[in-house]
Amino acid sequence: MTLDFEIKNKDSNSLAREGLIDIDGKKIDTPIFMPVGTQATVKALRPEDLKACGASIILANTYHLYLRPGSELIANAGGLHDFMNWDRLILTDSGGFQVFSLSDLNEIKEEGVYFQSHLDGSKHFISPEKSIQIQKDLGADIIMAFDECAPYPADKNYVKESLERTLRWAERCKEEMVGVKDQQLFGIVQGGTYPELRKISARETIKLGFPGYAIGGLSVGEETELMHKMLEVTVPELPESKPRYLMGVGTPEDLIEGVRRGIDMFDCVMPTRIARHGSIYTSQGRITIRNASFSEDFSSPDPECNCYVCRNYSKAYIRHLLNRNEILGVILTSYHNIFFLLDLMAKIRKSINGDYFSDFADKFYSNYLD
Repeated sequence: MTLDFEIKNKDSNSLAREGLIDIDGKKIDTPIFMPVGTQATVKALRPEDLKACGASIILANTYHLYLRPGSELIANAGGLHDFMNWDRLILTDSGGFQVFSLSDLNEIKEEGVYFQSHLDGSKHFISPEKSIQIQKDLGADIIMAFDECAPYPADKNYVKESLERTLRWAERCKEEMVGVKDQQLFGIVQGGTYPELRKISARETIKLGFPGYAIGGLSVGEETELMHKMLEVTVPELPESKPRYLMGVGTPEDLIEGVRRGIDMFDCVMPTRIARHGSIYTSQGRITIRNASFSEDFSSPDPECNCYVCRNYSKAYIRHLLNRNEILGVILTSYHNIFFLLDLMAKIRKSINGDYFSDFADKFYSNYLD
């Protein structure tokens, strides 16, 4: 398996770029948003729905699938593609973010991380080698190096030690990948909110040589402006010829601003999470469709959206479903939100191709943030 990345067009007023990732004939137009299927499913949506929304790649979660149903079971099923009936590309995270978020239940050592399951308190250990082994079992096309995601805020000395450990772990992940030909391993840049540490992490990670590079440890509580600053100091350090992936970021504003700063790939649980709580993205901004103000609103959820939901259902009907706890309500809001973000990315790609990305962003914001 090989990963080829082609930059097709660049925006003349920013770092935005339109590209194409090709993994043995399976192609992803970039910049792209990857819907998150934590438990080997994007919540409330069938694979057919994801394809109808335009998804070319989805993300699954190593930590959760390791605990349930177990990576060996998934390997016995033929890997995630067969297990979940998804014949397009899959990326798995390393499990690092989830393990480190269990700060009261983990112990970080040089060999790896000892932790307790958030489900039943059972004890587990994941090392860089173990993370790669789990991801081999899962069979994703793109897998991630095991990293330590420092919290925010964090002491500079701690963040420095953390990124140095992440670099050593990245080397061990690469060694564990020797002989593996059907998966692509991406490295992860850390460094917290310290510009000089971000640069060091990027430069040292590049020396290890990966087919793609992720930026981790952002959108973990820091101000939006600070996240943008970290992108502005990190992205120029990354190879022009490799895909750049901003992990765990995916509101409409974040997508636009990430693309503006040279990011190619995004993922986030936000669209389906807010959908389950009755909120949807629209061209006029995010709305909470559960609200009483929509009880007799028979208009489309978003008149400017061409998704299946907006062509067939009204705000009043979806509100009724959600407030009666009908399953269809969450299906419809989830479908719309995934479509909205994937459609936004398609429009962004078109604007880069036509060299009017900045104008597109300004027009989007004038409606969305009004």
